[in-house]
Amino acid sequence: MLPSPTPKKNHTRLGLILAIATALSFGTSGALAKGFIDAGWTPGSVVLARIWIAAIALAIPTLIAMRGRWGVLRKAWPIVLLYGTLAVAATQLFYFQAVVTIDVGIALLIEYTAPVAVVIWVWVRSRVRPSGATFIGAAIALLGLAVMLNVFSGVSADPAGVLWAFGAMIGAAAYFILSARQDIGVPPIALAGFGLFVGGTVLGIAGAFGILPLHASTDPVTYAFGSVPFWIPLLALGLVSAAIAYVLGIVSTRMLGSRLASFVALSEVVAAVLYGWLLVGQVPGFMEIIGGALILVGVIIVKLGEREVDALA
Repeated sequence: MLPSPTPKKNHTRLGLILAIATALSFGTSGALAKGFIDAGWTPGSVVLARIWIAAIALAIPTLIAMRGRWGVLRKAWPIVLLYGTLAVAATQLFYFQAVVTIDVGIALLIEYTAPVAVVIWVWVRSRVRPSGATFIGAAIALLGLAVMLNVFSGVSADPAGVLWAFGAMIGAAAYFILSARQDIGVPPIALAGFGLFVGGTVLGIAGAFGILPLHASTDPVTYAFGSVPFWIPLLALGLVSAAIAYVLGIVSTRMLGSRLASFVALSEVVAAVLYGWLLVGQVPGFMEIIGGALILVGVIIVKLGEREVDALA
């Protein structure tokens, strides 16, 4: 008779499923946003609408989750404030500042080195050296990311743009590090709700001061399958790629830990390519397929490396 899976294995398996669901949810944002940008929206307007729709959608669930726990929030408010400012607002704002002067591929590559920053942070905090498999998997995954983003041709590296992109990377790393905190006592849905409210407020202030250009339109939005009223994909953008994605991201990261969750999140790039194919007709090329395969191989190796560390713990 085969032994039944241990609770920890079941916990990790569910965490991986939720992490992949998170990547699939976040991955819709690029293809959905492209329809709005083609319709005359600025990227900043798309992001601001996305974040505020999500914050409003999570308002009531957040209040319900916090019943009897407001004392916890009073103690955890610095973490909530950091989450909203760094993980939500800074990541978006710094990325858009970066692509003003450097190629999108380079900006994304720098931002998506966040898993490396997470590995170093966990290493320093826990004093437990990552396994060799973790380093190998990280290198393969980042190579795959570079191949997918085609950063080996036409590279532009304006110093200011690179610094903005590194700022976005720090925000992305903060997302995983803060999401993994289970000691603060704030439920995942409440952390997401409050964080989106803070992030939306910060981005709104940036827009009011002209730091984040804002312009929107009520014209229909066009995708590969035809045109639709703007509010339909806008709701999908806010509910699927933000509200659901942030909640699932916090839950899965608390299950997997920040290190493994950050590498699984690289599959978001693969999901974004697939959604781009389905929604806006951007057929992935051979190198994008190869890059996606390398990312998935790297994530699998990182997972095996996590198992080695657990065995030694």
